[in-house]
Amino acid sequence: MGIWVLLIGIGIISMIVQSRFKNKFKKYSEMPLTSGMSGVDIAKKMLNDNGIYDVNVISVEGQLTDHYNPSDRTVNLSPEVYHGRSVAAAAVAAHECGHAVQHARAYTWLQFRSAMVPMVNVASKIVSFTLMIGVMLAIFSNNLLLLQIGVAALAVTTVFSFVTLPVEFDASNRALAWLNTANVTHNSMEHDGAKDALKWAAMTYVVAALSALVTLLYYASMLLGRRD
Repeated sequence: MGIWVLLIGIGIISMIVQSRFKNKFKKYSEMPLTSGMSGVDIAKKMLNDNGIYDVNVISVEGQLTDHYNPSDRTVNLSPEVYHGRSVAAAAVAAHECGHAVQHARAYTWLQFRSAMVPMVNVASKIVSFTLMIGVMLAIFSNNLLLLQIGVAALAVTTVFSFVTLPVEFDASNRALAWLNTANVTHNSMEHDGAKDALKWAAMTYVVAALSALVTLLYYASMLLGRRD
C-alpha cells in the first residue's frame, strides 16, 4: 500500500512539474533577448568560446526535441530554439552546448552515462514485456525467472536515470556561467529567467528518476514477496 501511495504521489508531482516546465518555457519564450541573438547564434558562439569547432548545430523537427548527440557530434535544436531570440531559446541552446563542452572535456559522468547507453537500450526494449509476463508467471506458476530479468532491466534503466542527473545539472551550470560571462544575458531579469527555465527542466529529470526508483521498489518487493 505504501509503494502504491508513492507511485500515485510521484505521478501527480510529475504532471505538476511537466505543466510548470511548459508554462515557464512559454513565459520565457516570450521574453526577448536584449542582445537579439538567435539560438543557433548562441550555440555557435558558446562552442567557439570553448574551443570546439568540430560540432555542428542543426535544426530538428518537433517541440522540446533539443539534445546533444555525442555519436555524430551535433547540437540538435528545435525550430523554436534554433530561430528563437528569447531567454528560453538562449537557455536551451546554451544547455545543449554544455553537453558538448562536457564531451570535449571528458566529463566523468557523461562518459559513464554514454558507456551505459548500449545496455540501457537493450533493457528499455525488454523491460515492459518481461515485467508484465513475469508477474503473470510468478502468480500462476511461481516461475520467477522472467520477473527477475524484468527487475534487473528496470534496475539498469533506474540507475541510468540517476546518472543522468549530474550530467543535466552540470550542463545547466556551464550554460548559465557562460551566458553571464559572454554577456549574452544582458541583465539580471534575463539571467534569472534562463536560470528559472533550466531549473524546471532539471526538475523533470529529478521526478523521472524518483518515479523509476519507486517503480523498481514496487516490482522488487513483489519479487521478494514471491520468494518468501
